[in-house]
Amino acid sequence: MDIIKDIRSNIRLNEHGIANTHTTTYPRSYAGFNDAWDFQKFAEHFCINVIELGPDSMQFDMIGVDAAIANAFRRILIAEVPTMAIEKIYIYNNTTVIQDEVLAHRLGLIPLTADAKLFEYRQGDDADGTPEDTLEFELNIKCTKNLSAPKDTTDLDVLYKHHKVYSKDIKWIPLGNQKDLLTVKPVYDDILVAKLRPGHILDVKLHAVKGVGQDHAKFSPVATAAYRLLPQIRLLDQILNSDAEDLQRCFAPGVIEVYRNKNGDQEARVVDARKDTCSREVLRHPHLKDRVELSKVRDHFIYSIESSVSITPNELMCRSIKIMMGKCRTLLQELEKSEQDLDNA
Repeated sequence: MDIIKDIRSNIRLNEHGIANTHTTTYPRSYAGFNDAWDFQKFAEHFCINVIELGPDSMQFDMIGVDAAIANAFRRILIAEVPTMAIEKIYIYNNTTVIQDEVLAHRLGLIPLTADAKLFEYRQGDDADGTPEDTLEFELNIKCTKNLSAPKDTTDLDVLYKHHKVYSKDIKWIPLGNQKDLLTVKPVYDDILVAKLRPGHILDVKLHAVKGVGQDHAKFSPVATAAYRLLPQIRLLDQILNSDAEDLQRCFAPGVIEVYRNKNGDQEARVVDARKDTCSREVLRHPHLKDRVELSKVRDHFIYSIESSVSITPNELMCRSIKIMMGKCRTLLQELEKSEQDLDNA
């Protein structure tokens, strides 16, 4: 029974492979275990612990769910949470060395501070857009010589004016009553768009629209949305002195601590398995590999989210949950409709 419990709860990291990777939490997998869905049981085990929360990134633990659910949230974060991004670019003049296509691609990837919740999706047959579905910007800049520059200088910042085009040079042109509702600019002011020389001109108009990451990566609101399972390290034997120091070197800093026990020996103990990178380096050492057991907790996911837009990562996660709830409601409605069709047949 203990072996079955270990198979159901842990993924074992062995020297030459990984064991217990298959999912077994469905009915009748093992005798003596009731894995039928029960909301009360799920509510007792499910837990979210926020470990770190900042304006651009967060890390939290999601405990008590299957990998399919954890991965669904990751995919929704990347591909289905809508944002605003530059979609249409009208180039009136471009005398720089950057081709029009490359310039358009670089501009499209610049994140904006606009919240997509305030806008509608733009219709495909609408060429100009409306204040409800479009943000308009302009980029109009010309590089000139600095006539007051010293003759002996070689610093380009002194020799030329506006020889570097940054995202801060993109100016928002409010449409309709947009100015009363929001303020829009690039999230970062220091994104380098192009380098110019005297006589080079950029005259561009840009339209930003609402979209999702599955249409184009520029609409994805996250730079990183990833998870990993919580590592577990169990020492099967007392590891002392030089062996303890060898064990400590096998793991990332902070995972293993060497302390002096009551007998005066240097002894190793696990202090923070969370910091382990699961390199399995310890299994390469014959005098240590049989004294350590490595595994991962099957239903304990360490999530990392890094926002690339002005929306905080915790808000992005909340929006992904709402999208998941909408998908579930749609599925239930379709199932109910199918049952009604069968009853009427």
